[in-house]
Amino acid sequence: MTTLGEFCFDVATGMSLGARERQEDAVVADFPRGAPMGFAVLSDGMGGHASGDVASGIVATELFSELKLLSSAPAQMEQVIGAALREAVTEANRCIAIYEGQHPSAQGMGATLVAPVLFENRLYWVSVGDSPLYLFRQGKLFRLNEDHSYAAQIDRLHAQGIIPLEEARNHPDRSALVSVLAGGEIAKIDCRAEAMPLKHGDIVLAASDGLHSLSDDAVAEVLQDQHHNSGGRICDALLQAVAAQNCPEQDNLSLCVIKVEPTGADQNASKSAPVVSRTDTPVLETGQVVHIDRNSHQGVVRTVVSLTRKARK
Repeated sequence: MTTLGEFCFDVATGMSLGARERQEDAVVADFPRGAPMGFAVLSDGMGGHASGDVASGIVATELFSELKLLSSAPAQMEQVIGAALREAVTEANRCIAIYEGQHPSAQGMGATLVAPVLFENRLYWVSVGDSPLYLFRQGKLFRLNEDHSYAAQIDRLHAQGIIPLEEARNHPDRSALVSVLAGGEIAKIDCRAEAMPLKHGDIVLAASDGLHSLSDDAVAEVLQDQHHNSGGRICDALLQAVAAQNCPEQDNLSLCVIKVEPTGADQNASKSAPVVSRTDTPVLETGQVVHIDRNSHQGVVRTVVSLTRKARK
């Protein structure tokens, strides 16, 4: 338990290997007791034997180092938080490019990123890829960050009546990411540079996509059942719920649970749903994306064409 201003944060992290042979996730949290800020960094590596674990380690290490260095002047850091987070992401991506240049066998590696940052009860974040950041408030689960996968866009196309359900479920590009840290140009960065106030009882959950073995409703059910428990127990309950699915292809799973507890703040604060600024889903365009084959653990670059054509009919 750590105190930031008038709020306490009960923070816990957890990991599961799942059905994989190696752990390619990385997660770290830094919430020093008495400090005015805290943050977590979670990265999901891809590339299998092409060093996915190294990629996630590079991203987690670089983000942690940059944020820790800046945290020595938290007031100044918060004033430029958007630029600071984007610069940290760019530097992590550059480090991946340097590593690939020095290790030809690592070509094709990459990683996603989600990093929530708190100044007292004010939440900011940066993310690249499909690792989700959730807010659980008053029994409801909200996805905060953008989903940089084609699965999200394919589902939107189905909801708009552009493609049928069966095609949406079985589309070959569902596992493709439209943005990832892989040493090249970063297509999209989701950076929340406007403070989102957290309230007593809120639970912030960062996770790798191994959590998607559970539906959002199932995640919300676990959080509702466990919200009165410690962050560690909540983390354990989520790991157990995923394991209970007995998925034969269960991906690595990493979690960071941040539970908000007051130390004198007004507990009768507004219970309204959080307002999350959101840009419209961009028009799908033909281009280079990283395609993740969850069965072979490999990441390969290929061109998406069919989805673009269907989206423009």
